[in-house]
Amino acid sequence: MPRRDIEFKTSDHVTLRGWLFTPRKSGSKLPCLIMSHGWTALKEMDLDTFAEYFTSHLAIACLVYDNRGFGASDAAPNAPRFEILPELQRSDYSDAITYAQSLEEIDGDKIGIWGSSYSGGHVLFVGAVDRRVKAILSQVPLTDGWANFHRLIRPDFVAGMESAFLADRAARAQGKDAAMIPVVDADPTKPSSLPTPDSYAFFAAWEKKSDWKNEVTVKSVELLRANDPSHMIHRISPTPLLMTIAQNDVLTPTDIALDAYTRAREPKQLHIIPGGHFDGYSGPNFEKNAGRQAQFLKETLCAGGEAALPIR
Repeated sequence: MPRRDIEFKTSDHVTLRGWLFTPRKSGSKLPCLIMSHGWTALKEMDLDTFAEYFTSHLAIACLVYDNRGFGASDAAPNAPRFEILPELQRSDYSDAITYAQSLEEIDGDKIGIWGSSYSGGHVLFVGAVDRRVKAILSQVPLTDGWANFHRLIRPDFVAGMESAFLADRAARAQGKDAAMIPVVDADPTKPSSLPTPDSYAFFAAWEKKSDWKNEVTVKSVELLRANDPSHMIHRISPTPLLMTIAQNDVLTPTDIALDAYTRAREPKQLHIIPGGHFDGYSGPNFEKNAGRQAQFLKETLCAGGEAALPIR
C-alpha cells in the first residue's frame, strides 16, 4: 500500500514523525485511523503490518507515528529521550487527530484511534474526552497502572523501586541526568520495567533488527504506577469501542483488562484472542486479530459509501 513520511507539531511544539498509509485506489476522502505503539516500542515493530492490512482491505487511511522521545520523533527541549509521560502521550493523540484533519485526502469527521498495550490504555482516555473520535480500538491495554505495577513487580522488590523513584527525583532537582532502567532483562529477577519472559523475547528480537533501545527513564515507571487511563471508560459511550484482550496475558493481565471492559457502556465489543500479550502482533494470531479489527472498522468508522467495501 502507498506510504509516505509525515511529521506534525504537538501543542507544545514537539515534532512527531511517522507514516501515512493510503489504499491504492480511492475516489473520495478517506476515514483515518490514528495509531501509535505502546511502552517504548517503535512504529516499525509491527504497526506497519496492521496499517497495511487495514488499507488493503478497506478504503481507509492510517496515520502511524512514533511517540515523543522514541524512534524518529523528537523529545521536548531539555527533556530526556526514552521518557514516557502518559498525559503528554494522550495529548499527542489529539494533536495527531488535528493534523490528520488538515490533510486533503482525509475526511475530518471520520477519525478513529488505535492503541496497543500502554497506548491501548491511552485511547480509552482520549476516546472519552476527545469527541472528534468516532471509533476506538484498544488492544491488550494497560487499564490500571497501580494494579498492573503491583502484579508485575514482586512485593519484595517494591521497596527498591520506590527508593529508585525518590533518588531520581532528588538527582533531577540537582540538575543531574534522568536515571534509566532497562526495559527488559533476560533475568526477570533483575531490575527492568517489563520483567516477564515474553517481554524479553519480543523486545530482544526487535533490538537485533531495529533502532529500538533497551532503556527507559525510572520516572516513566513511577508514572506508569500512577496511570489509570480506564477511569473515564464509562464516558466513551456512545462512541463504539472494540477491546482486544489476550487470553493468557501476564504483562497487562487479562483479568484487569476484563474488569475495565465491564465498566464500558454500549456500544462495545470484546475480542479475546488465544495466547499472551504479544501473540496478536504477528504469527498465527495476526490474521484473526487484524481481521476482527478490520470488520469493526467496516461496521463503524467506514460504514456507508466506498469505505465500507473491501477493495481487494
